[in-house]
Amino acid sequence: MLPISVLCNIVESGFEPLACECTETLGLLRIEVYEREPRCVKLRIDNVSTEHLTSVRAISDFVGELRKEMRAGRRALAG
Repeated sequence: MLPISVLCNIVESGFEPLACECTETLGLLRIEVYEREPRCVKLRIDNVSTEHLTSVRAISDFVGELRKEMRAGRRALAG
């Protein structure tokens, strides 16, 4: 398994040019994707298990799924 810092770095870089913050609490991730200026949240997802995010490929596939959801307008919890 990859360290959380590496996992979050891969997730965050997968949403460029948008900004992304990936944080971990009690083994679960919170991912927030937003436009930098003005700060407009495009996606926020809480309580993401890292159980299946064990390789760069798995993380990339996960980011691809989230990007697809964003384009479809789902799972976005705008603040």
